[in-house]
Order: sequence, then C-alpha cells, then structure tokens
Amino acid sequence: MRFPSTDASTRLTYALALGLVVLVPVACTDENAAGGKENVMTFALTSAAFKANERIPVKYTGEGEDVSPPLEWSGLPAGTKSLALICDDPDAPVGTWDHWVLWNLPGDLKGLPENIAKTEIVADLGGARQGKNSWPKIGYNGPMPPKGHGTHHYNFVLYALDQPLDLKAGATKKELLAAMKGHILGEGKLTGIYSR
Repeated sequence: MRFPSTDASTRLTYALALGLVVLVPVACTDENAAGGKENVMTFALTSAAFKANERIPVKYTGEGEDVSPPLEWSGLPAGTKSLALICDDPDAPVGTWDHWVLWNLPGDLKGLPENIAKTEIVADLGGARQGKNSWPKIGYNGPMPPKGHGTHHYNFVLYALDQPLDLKAGATKKELLAAMKGHILGEGKLTGIYSR
C-alpha cells in the first residue's frame, strides 16, 4: 500500500490508524464469538467406553441396555465447588435433543461409574440431582437417532461451578443453564457419535 506523499510523521499516523482499523474489528469479533459467555477454562473429560469423536458402544444406547457411560475428568479449576453435566444431540431432526441433565455433583469428584440410577436424587453421588431429558424422563437416555438419518453427535459437557445450585430436581436443561449463569469456572467436553 502506498501512502499519499507526505512527511514521515504523517505516514506514521496513517500506519497507526490502519493498524487500529484492523485490530478493533478483531477484538470485537473475539468478544462476539464468545456469545456473551463467561470466560472459562477447559479441562479434560474422557470415557473408558469410547474415545472422542468415536462411536458410542450399543450398550449405552437405546438399542442396548441404555445405561449411562462411565466418565472421568481431570484438571478442574481451583475453587470448583460442584459439577453439572449435560448430554445432548444437536443433529436431531426436531432440533437439539437432551439426553441427560445432572447437577450438584460434589466438586472433588473425579468421575462417574456407568449406569447412574435414573432417579431425581442420586444418593451415591452426594445427593446430586437429575432433571428431565427430551423424552421427558429423569436421568440418562442414550442415543436412538432415526434410522437412516446419518451420524449424530452426542456432546457430554461437564461444567465446573463455584457453588452448588439451588435448583429443584426434575428441572430442564434450559433451567439448568439459567441457574449456572455467572457460576461457571470451566468446562470439559467429550463428543461421541452414533447412527442407525
């Protein structure tokens, strides 16, 4: 790019102004990309049953035993007092389908065994609470996409929170997300796939 014929200080001013024009939209874009979400750190979320972006075994689906898969995590942020978990399928033909809504897990927990009881209160997990999925049922219901609808992605997202939530068992994902607002310290994500 050529600047108009001017002295060195004017050319420097032009260059700085162009730099700001380029930088300011980038900063705004970054802020907008966050979608107004909280600034959170990420941590590892894994499963002994399947690896990230791999097929979820039939056992954990509606075609099998339909039990929740085992999950493990590490690297939680300092100050984590409780955990919440959401599993959903954004590829469902009717829009995002919620498979599991679970919260008030103890903040020092390192993982979940498979086959969590489908009860509103899970005594074995420190009194954690479960909400309604899209069926609507309490607890986990696994993948069962329509036959021939292609590959669906199942996002397990674990949230580290700065406090337990004052939210009654049986709440929906929407209600859980609203209750977590302003309390999320970090999140971990594991995606599995399934098709029929």
